[in-house]
Amino acid sequence: MFTQGCFDFLAALQLNNDRAWFKANQHQYEALVRTPALQFIEQMQPHVFALSPRLTAVAKKVGGSLMRPQRDTRFSNDKAPYKSNVGIQFRHFQGKDVHAPGLYVHLANDGCFIAAGIWHPESPILSKIRACIDENPNGYKKALSDLNNGGFYLDGDSLQRPPKGYDKQHPLINELKRKDFIAVKTVPLSAIIADDFVEYCHQQLQHTQRLMAYLCFALELDY
Repeated sequence: MFTQGCFDFLAALQLNNDRAWFKANQHQYEALVRTPALQFIEQMQPHVFALSPRLTAVAKKVGGSLMRPQRDTRFSNDKAPYKSNVGIQFRHFQGKDVHAPGLYVHLANDGCFIAAGIWHPESPILSKIRACIDENPNGYKKALSDLNNGGFYLDGDSLQRPPKGYDKQHPLINELKRKDFIAVKTVPLSAIIADDFVEYCHQQLQHTQRLMAYLCFALELDY
């Protein structure tokens, strides 16, 4: 499935990030990056469904679990047209975009990781999660314990001050300040190019189940 060749291509793309080079080397992208990624998604499908039948694993070139290689440069000073990483998301079927609760696999030369949770949710969604943490702190603490036991940590942006309506002395104030609820675990390259990477992901992501279930509960989504 994934090989060192995938990472070699991503490194070359980073050095030659323009449309002409990508078009001339698209056969390598197909062979070393996209085809292995689609195979990974297909093999992950039963494992993803075992974690939750509400998650999606769609092995399609466009519109599926594999994120497109093109960058959105409209609001960025960096106009490089392509991403130098591979992003794969198994998101909740009721979510319509990258901001839905889901599982994520990130492959890049500057670091690989697996993740679970919700990234950059809109304000109404964030308010629901905060209210749930305030009203149901024990369930959230259990989710954090599972993450810690599995070697995951919560990452993402946080507010500088307490969110409106919450006291700075709240026992979970640092959690309530979060703007992202993403559990992340760094993965070594050796695990990614190993034959059992699919099984590895399934085993590791089980530690994120309480968090995923908690977030879906907070947002009134099935899980």
